[in-house]
Amino acid sequence: MPLLDAKGRLFGKVSLLDIGAGLVILMVIVGVFFFPGTSGSVAQVGVETKPIEVDVIVRGLTVSDPEGLYQTLQASETTNIIIRNQPYGQVAIKEVKRLPRSQAVAQPDGSVKSFPDPRPELDYTIDMLITLAGDAQITEGGPVLGNSKVKIGNQIELEGELYQFYTSTVGVRILDEG
Repeated sequence: MPLLDAKGRLFGKVSLLDIGAGLVILMVIVGVFFFPGTSGSVAQVGVETKPIEVDVIVRGLTVSDPEGLYQTLQASETTNIIIRNQPYGQVAIKEVKRLPRSQAVAQPDGSVKSFPDPRPELDYTIDMLITLAGDAQITEGGPVLGNSKVKIGNQIELEGELYQFYTSTVGVRILDEG
């Protein structure tokens, strides 16, 4: 019996193409399990981590109980954040400040004074400045939480047990650990 027949089969039983395909599959499996490559992004290699504070502002959030939401946020120690639709995880809530809703009113002498806004529908809205704290990787492009850069102007979504809303980043501070 010849080693190869006219149809390219080894000993008349197995095709050389089948053997080649089997070897390729075996090499892929070995490559995936024994040499998986690097994990994580390249930006994480050799990058230091420092604590940061991020100020976010909430303007005109419509809520049936604004005082209840304010108290909930003040009592919370942490909140979940989502940056550019990428969940990051939990960060600490360092401070929550309620901002007044005011309106500029022209005076007869030409000056302008600020007075509380009298519109009744504003009883259901709240403005806040929230300071978040966490550890970020410091890269040449700025602080990075998860895989997202945190810069002034970024939208950050805050999520808790009873709330989920968007905020706008208005301040980023990199703190010294000492």
